[in-house]
This record gives sequence, structure tokens and C-alpha cells, in this order.
Amino acid sequence: MTDTTAHLPHIGQWNSPGELLALQEKQLPQTVARAARSPFYRPRLATAAALPATAADLAGLPLTTKQDLRDNYPYGMLGVAKERLATYHESSGTAGRPTPSYYTQEDWLDLAERFARKWIGISPADVFLVRTPYALLLTGHLAHAAARLRGATVVPGDNRSLAMPYARVVRTLHDLDVTLTWSVPTECLIWAAAATAAGHRPGADFPSLRALFVGGEPLTDARRRRISRLWGVPVIEEYGSTETGSLAGECEHGRMHLWADRALFEVYDPQTGTVAAEGAGQLVVTPLYREAMPLLRYNLEDDVEVSYDDCDCGWHLPTVRVLGRAAFGHRVGGAQVTQHRLEEVVFSLPDAHQVYFWRARAEVVSLRVEIEVPPEHRAAAEAALTAGIRAEFGVDADVTGLPPGSLIPTEALTNMPDVVKPRSLFGPDEDWSKALLYY
Repeated sequence: MTDTTAHLPHIGQWNSPGELLALQEKQLPQTVARAARSPFYRPRLATAAALPATAADLAGLPLTTKQDLRDNYPYGMLGVAKERLATYHESSGTAGRPTPSYYTQEDWLDLAERFARKWIGISPADVFLVRTPYALLLTGHLAHAAARLRGATVVPGDNRSLAMPYARVVRTLHDLDVTLTWSVPTECLIWAAAATAAGHRPGADFPSLRALFVGGEPLTDARRRRISRLWGVPVIEEYGSTETGSLAGECEHGRMHLWADRALFEVYDPQTGTVAAEGAGQLVVTPLYREAMPLLRYNLEDDVEVSYDDCDCGWHLPTVRVLGRAAFGHRVGGAQVTQHRLEEVVFSLPDAHQVYFWRARAEVVSLRVEIEVPPEHRAAAEAALTAGIRAEFGVDADVTGLPPGSLIPTEALTNMPDVVKPRSLFGPDEDWSKALLYY
């Protein structure tokens, strides 16, 4: 992909929140005009005395919800002629009607450039393993496009595919001298287990690796540090969605910054119905350079904390702490237990205990937790985690140490399935049960 993003804002073109707001409001009228062409927004905007031209004007419009996108499947949000579309996508985990998203080729330049805003950099010297789904999701295509925009070699590892089992992931990481990866954080732990099963040492036998790019699930500081120590490289987080692309990325000081030069952000309090520029609540986004599917005040429904405090990186962009939807949690006794807080406790266990995989069930008065742990560390890990949960939540926990391979089966780490193409003619000694089962 040729980098023709000169018309887009780039970091360094503003020096204060006021200049950033001016940049946003310069683009906003075009954003609203594009939205007015879509069947969904046309009636909403037709009743306005004037189209919103400032952030304050925009706040007078109702929020756009995920249900709005589902109700207008497939093309009710379309703001351009269908012939101009480059790709169509749907979000993961959608029940019932899909949540559609679509992009023009011009949209893709903005998408790829935002994802490529990594403080560690992406260059032609990199070998970039993309280990998130392609298919209808945006995530794999997004990283692929960003890596090619910067000239890197892409290894399209995909995910949820029999053609790319964990044994093959480890082989490509090792043999192809992969330098950068893109995945959910949990993948990095599974790769470490698969590498160990293959006789490799994660922190020593992959010397070309220089960073792990992660996103797609909430990540606590404790788990990030554990992954970084395990592989010996920085773990750099990304935040976004299929409906919007990349919305935030980390600076070299480890703070997550919203790409507020490319989108206008608000924080919505569902309890009061009010919005603010910062604080805690649900993140609302208005992408400013979207053509195919303009979104005005789209509520991602992710729990966040946004701040405009200064950061030493000098980007002059708001920072965000993303909690996902973990804040809802479950009641255990008199405590509200969330995955975010519980994960902090689990990954605060000593590295020597080798606890990477766990699961928990909230019960009426206690928490049931299972962890994978080598037999020699089982007693110590169980005792430490029980005490940690009591200290954090004030509730009892039934912690059970399981042998490695119990939660992540060893065969899943080591098997190399025979994924064959379909055929119908077999010899007398061949297994013809796979005639059409090539998936």
C-alpha cells in the first residue's frame, strides 16, 4: 500500500488541547456532511436547524448505538456509492443480526496509518507475524495493511485456523526471524507454552523478536509485565474496534493515547446520561475521516478513563485507560469481583510458580479458581493466590492447582493437523473419511 496520507493530520502538528480541538472542528463539517448522505443519519440531521459545526453542536445529537448498526444491516449506514467500497467486515461475538462495517480505499489509508503509529516503529527490515483473525473481522487485515504501508514483510498467521496451529506459529517465529507480532495478549502466553513444548526458551531462542503488539482484550499491568519478562521484549498495547479501526496506541512511556486528531472523543455516563471530555464512563467516538460508513457519536460501550493530563512523550493527545466491560463483574459474598482486578492478583504470583493459565467461577460466598502450575510449585501457588484474593476482595477462595496441560491441552500446543484439500477419489489403503472434511 502506497503511503499517500499527507492530507491527514500527523503527530506534531499541534501543541495544545486548544490546537487539537481546532484541528477536529476544521474537519467536523465534512464529517457531518458525509453522514448526512447515509440512510440512517439523513433523517436525524434533516430536522436540525443547522448541521453541527463544533464539538458543542455535535453533543446535541443522540448517541449512535451498536443496535443502530444491527438494525441498519447491511447498508443502512452507507455514506458513499456501493461501488466505492473496498472491504466489508463484521464484529466478533455478535448474536443475532450482525454489526456491519465497511471501508473505502481512502478509509484504508487512514486505518493503516493509525495502526502503524507504534513508538517502536515498523520498517522494511521487520518480519511481522499477524496472529489475529482475518475473515470478516477487521483486525488481521488492519495489521497486514499497516505493516505493508511501512514496507514490512507480513507473515499472515491468521487465528482460529487449522492451517496455522501453535506448533506452526512457533516454527515461523523461530525460523523466519520474526521481529514483530500482533495478537491478543493471551496468545503470547500460549506461544510461550508451545515454544517450551518444542524445546525452545521463549526469552532466549527468538533473538530477532523486538516487540509484541497486542490488543483485543483488557490487559492488566501485571499480565503485561509477566509477558514482557517471559519473552524479554516490550509488550505494546493497541485499542480499537472493527467498527472504527485503531483508536489509541501507546507512547514510549507506556501511556495509551487516543488518536484525537483523527476522531472526536467523549465520555458518556450511562447513569446520568451526561457526557464530558474526560473522566470515567463509556467511550463515544466520532471518526473524522471516515467515508464509507460515517459514525456520529458512536457509543462503543467500553468502560474507560480518559485524561488530558500532560505526558512526557509530547504528543499532546488525551490518554485512556481501557477496562473493557470488566467493571460489571460478579458478586461474591459482599464483594464485586472483576476479571481485571482478579487478573492483577493472579499475575502478581512469583514468576517461579510458572502460572500462566487460569479460570475462575464466582459462587455465592466464595471464588473457585483453577490454575495450571507445575507439581513442585502447586502448594506455594495455591496458598499465595488464596491469600492474595482474600487481601484484594475480602472473600474466601477455593484455589486448585492443575497439572500443565489441563487448561491448555498439550496436544493443542504440539499437534500439526493434516489440513488437506477436498478430493473424492482414494486408493484402497487410504482413509476416505476426509473426502470433504478439509477444514
